[in-house]
Amino acid sequence: MTKIIFMGTPAFSVPILEGLIEAGYDIQAVVTQPDRPVGRKRIMTPPPVKEAAVKHGLQVLQPEKISGSEEMETIIALAPDVIVTAAFGQFLPERLLQVPAFGAVNVHASLLPKYRGGAPVHYSIMNGEKETGVTIMEMIKKMDAGGIYAQKSIPISQLDDVGTMFDKLSLVGKELLLVTLPGILSGETKPVPQDESQVTFSPNITREQERIDWQKTAAEIDCQVRGLRPWPTAFAVYQGTNWKIWETTPLLETTTAEPGTIIKRSKKELWIACGAGTVLSVNRLQPSGKGKLSIQEFLNGSGQGVKESEKVD
Repeated sequence: MTKIIFMGTPAFSVPILEGLIEAGYDIQAVVTQPDRPVGRKRIMTPPPVKEAAVKHGLQVLQPEKISGSEEMETIIALAPDVIVTAAFGQFLPERLLQVPAFGAVNVHASLLPKYRGGAPVHYSIMNGEKETGVTIMEMIKKMDAGGIYAQKSIPISQLDDVGTMFDKLSLVGKELLLVTLPGILSGETKPVPQDESQVTFSPNITREQERIDWQKTAAEIDCQVRGLRPWPTAFAVYQGTNWKIWETTPLLETTTAEPGTIIKRSKKELWIACGAGTVLSVNRLQPSGKGKLSIQEFLNGSGQGVKESEKVD
């Protein structure tokens, strides 16, 4: 039976781990990030992969940093046949990559060589891509630069956000890995080098990227909102107060107003001027210190002071 060390952290990784378990592979240990404080009460919370591993009675390792850790020595001593990673969140040292007989295989949520890095799904949506997908690749020392074993693409709809795409891509990743892994283990499936001339990157999202730039078109801002939902969330500032923007709709209307200007405010609607004369309807937002509200709930409650012709920064 093939011995596997699985490395992953978020919910994206869970179906992939469970697919390997269901397929009968011997999961020697699951490696994930340490428990972290979550929410306003800062409650220590295990990563989704840890919860899944515990449910299946698997050994769990949680190094703060894998390189040079006791957990890495444990993995080496287990002598796995292959390491499988899926959104683990840490670089693997070269010494560890050399341990498994069949190498280390990564399930990456983009169509490499596009969007190497830690936030490929966010950038795919924010950049208005019509499709994304999953790549099964060999792991080498350079980030997401290994040869490609297999890929599968899926469309991105106008209703998709990071949450929905993660759910879809995790299932695609599970299916593609289970189809591809036997060929990797038998030596029949060989990695194909990536085209370095087509490489793009998706580094972790910065706070500045979360802030809406009203000079962009309404369609571009809607992509930004969906590409940051449900985390880390796009925001704007009105009269010194942060608004998290959860849902928007680009409208067919046009305007000559300066971008960021509120051009319509009724009991049910909030329209804001954007770049190139376009208009965006804000459908759902979250004022600082409050919960998510429909625009009607907001405008008839804490947003009663919002007025037309004023600016949102």
